Amino acid sequence: MAENIMPEEAVRLMKEEGYIYIDVRSIPEFEAGHPDPAVNIPLLHADMNTGQMIENEDFMEVVQAHYPTDTKFIMGCRSGQRSAHAAMMLEQGGYETVVNMAYGFAGDQMGNPGWQGLDLPSSVENGEGVSYESLSRK
Repeated sequence: MAENIMPEEAVRLMKEEGYIYIDVRSIPEFEAGHPDPAVNIPLLHADMNTGQMIENEDFMEVVQAHYPTDTKFIMGCRSGQRSAHAAMMLEQGGYETVVNMAYGFAGDQMGNPGWQGLDLPSSVENGEGVSYESLSRK
């Protein structure tokens, strides 16, 4: 099971150890603001007919198209739940170094601050190589 790390540790791992941050939130959540740097590969999409969240069946395929199994990942979402599931999927898919960022971007219901609440570097950049649209084309 992936280790949980705090947002401040996520920043250090990206700067010092070359970890890639995958934000598994939906495209609209990511577009509204996300850790900088991060790429968006959603675990779930909103079903246009029902408004319910449905599994992104291409999640693993898109990760595998861009990153070899020795890539070091930080998985993040809104509060740390979806990203924990995504981290488990990557580990089961053969990725060796995967950690989950506790409390996610927004923090949890218990008042623990996430990335945003700690004023860590954030962005609304959603261009080539960052957006799910651009990553899912390959």
